[in-house]
Parts: sequence; structure tokens; C-alpha cells
Amino acid sequence: MAMRYLIGVDGGSQSSKVVIFDLDGNVVCEGHQELQPMHLPEPGVAEHPDDDLWDSTAAACRAAMAAFPGDPKDIVGVGIGSIRCCRVLMKADGTLAAPVISWMDRRTARPYEHDVPDVAYVTATTGYINHRFTGAPVDTAANYVGEWPVDNDSWDWSTDPAAFERYNVPRAMLFDLAMPGAIIGHVTEAAARLTGIPAGLPVVNTANDKAVEALGMGLMSDDAVLISLGTYICGMTTGARNITDAAGFWTNLACEPRRYLYESGGIRRGMWTVSWFKQLIGDDLAVKAAAAHLPAEALLECEAARTPAGAEGLMIVPEWLAPPHELYRKGAILGFDGRHGRGHIYRAILEAIALTMKGHSDAMFDDLAKRPQKVIVSGGGSNSDLFMQIFADVFGLTAERNVVHGAAGLGAAICAAVATGQHADFDSAVAAMVRTEKSFAPQPANVALYDRVRREVYAGLREGLAPILQRSYPIFG
Repeated sequence: MAMRYLIGVDGGSQSSKVVIFDLDGNVVCEGHQELQPMHLPEPGVAEHPDDDLWDSTAAACRAAMAAFPGDPKDIVGVGIGSIRCCRVLMKADGTLAAPVISWMDRRTARPYEHDVPDVAYVTATTGYINHRFTGAPVDTAANYVGEWPVDNDSWDWSTDPAAFERYNVPRAMLFDLAMPGAIIGHVTEAAARLTGIPAGLPVVNTANDKAVEALGMGLMSDDAVLISLGTYICGMTTGARNITDAAGFWTNLACEPRRYLYESGGIRRGMWTVSWFKQLIGDDLAVKAAAAHLPAEALLECEAARTPAGAEGLMIVPEWLAPPHELYRKGAILGFDGRHGRGHIYRAILEAIALTMKGHSDAMFDDLAKRPQKVIVSGGGSNSDLFMQIFADVFGLTAERNVVHGAAGLGAAICAAVATGQHADFDSAVAAMVRTEKSFAPQPANVALYDRVRREVYAGLREGLAPILQRSYPIFG
């Protein structure tokens, strides 16, 4: 019997990734294309230049197909995932009417403004990429977060005319919505020429990037918290109800139909902060790493691992991008003395991310009146044993990482597996395709230290800095 394969498209804020999996969730091959630098013409404006989301997706598809060792006829479906909270303005012919508006742009926190005359459709990134593959104006119900007239109970557009007036967008400018795991069209001849993916292949709906990642990490029960390490870091757990009145989390549509994700507060430009620090010290680090016959990142990881838990009092507030409603917020590094070097700073960044997410996770689970039994960590940062151990120690729970760390592509492939009948349902697909690679047990001494730091110092650090930042903002912006 011939092998069968699935394609998962994972469109991110910094790169587009396309992975081909077998039915057991093994990575067969992949393609990757970095996005162009974000266009930031003025404060509050963040756009993807040119047609970068589609061009990078097509390039990543070509790379994956070029590396594919099997027969393309054995590929049975492609799942499309992409970033959320963006806004795409399309012409009637399906091309862009303006650059894609990033989730980091302040305009996405406001209702749509019809200031580009030839806009025919307003959609999410998944809708746009779906349309480029299929030509069909159909999108997932699970990628309309924020300023959209969507009804999270019906998983469809609102039936209340006032909702469309509030968000300033007529129904005729919106795509039709379908459930995750639904076939919404087939790869067109034009898309096949650009991507290398066979024409006629079923194209399958997924969800927003966080929800599809949660599916790919196997988050199917409510006794775990998933920490998603991306440009935006958040914590998630799952449930069956659309809870709208919680203080410690908000409700997001999941990648499994009629299921919900409860999402904690998060960190904007989260893992970007780690990349920023590595680039900041890059030249010096490269020289010393070469002398030690180590990769640059391995040397930095070693230096941080030799640093005691708590980074000898060095503390960081990981707020390198202010929220739209509190523009005075800034990141901070404090507690320096003569003991501290770059290993301390690197460890302190990792600890700050874990401590911040522990606080957000506690607020979410307090509202749900329960406690998690384990923490699952996804994203490239989970490759770090040091980071995984910090999460285990800060949360006081076993921390797990999976075989597939960047799980959004796997979640998209799981949707394709269910839609095309390769697995009977989402539960069986996850059981077959998602596996734990390594678990990290909490170390009691570190658990006690981090608990004290979090309760006595870190819990009040952000708000303690607020008055200073509010005074400095009118001077420096």
C-alpha cells in the first residue's frame, strides 16, 4: 500500500514554513522562507511589504516540494494556517489593494476604515492565502479575533445588523466562513505553477495560528497549559464553553470544531526579545564561540546554564512592544552589579518570560477554578533544555516538549488528515501524529526560589515601573 502524505502550511510573523508529514506525524521534508523586514513608516503602523505573505508561502512550498522524496501523487491534502489579528484588503480580482496590516499595527485595534477605494474584500491572512490557493472566497471561522462581526457561539458572522455597523464592514465584503477541518477548495493550476503543489489537491481550513499550534501540540484536555513561544507568547488551555466574562483570560475558537481555547495574557515581541539580545552581542559572541569551537548559541546557552537560578538578582520586564492602550510601557533590565555578564542577561530574559507567563497562567486557571497538571512548551525556544528546565521550575510542574516543536504546521496537517479521511477524527489524528520528545521534572530548590521571587518581587515589578515610564513617555515617546 502506498504511503500517504499531508502538507501543513504555517504562515508566521517572521517566516513562512511548509512541512510535509506522513500519517504518523513524522516530518518528511520542509521548506522555509524568511519574510522581509516589517515596513514601519511611522509609530503605530506595521505592514508586510509587497505581497510578502503569499510570495514567502509560495517559496516555502517550492522548497518543500523540491525536497520531497516521494511521489507527489501520494500527497492527499494541504492545510493552511496563518497569523491572526491581521487585516488584508483585497481587490475584486483577489490581489492586494494595500499591504497586509500586521497584528502589531494600531489599526487592527480599530474598526475597518474604508480609505482605499478599490477594496472589494476585507479578510484575515488565512482567507487571503486560501484564496490564492483555491480562488474561493472562503475562510476559517476560527481566525477572526478582534474587530470583526463574528459570533463565537455560532462560529459564523453575526446576524445582528448593528454588529456590521459597529465594525464598519458590510457582509458583502466578507468571505464565507467554514469550520476547521473542512475542504474549502482545491489547488488551482495557477497556484500549482507558483508553489509546486499538485493542482487539484484538496485545500483544508484550519484556524488562527495559536489554535492550530495548540492542536499540533496535542492540547486536547483541560488539565494542561500550553505555553506558545512565538513573536507573541501566550498560555492556553481548552474547554467546551464560550466564556465571555472571565477576567484572567479570553476565549478563542479552537482548531477542533465547537471547541474553545482559553487564552491568557501574553508577551508582545516575546521571542523577538531573545533574538534581539543575540543580535546585539552577535559579533563578540561569534568570536568567542569560534575560539571555544562551539556554535554561538551553544556558547550563550552554556554561559546562562552556569548562571545560578535567579540570575543573581538580575531582573527583566519583557515588554519590548507596548500594548496599544498603554503606549508608555517599555521593557526594563534592572538589578545590575559587578557579577553580571551576558549569561546572566540571557538567563534573566528566559526567566522573565517564564515568570510572566506563570502569572498569566495562574490568573487564567484561577478563573477556571482549577490547576494545571503539566505544562507543554511549543515553538523554537523549546529546543533549549535550559529554557525547558526554567519553565518546569517556575511552574513547579513537569514541562514537556514534543517531537515536533513548531507545531502549527503539524496542526494544519492534522486538519488535512481528518478532512481527507486519513484519520477518523481529531482525537485519533492527534493520538497518531503527536508525540512527546522529552519531559523535565521541577527541581525543588529552584521551585522554592522562583516562587519567592515571583511573589515578593516580580509580581509588582511591572506596575512599580509604570509611574516612571509614564513620566518619560512624553519626553522620549
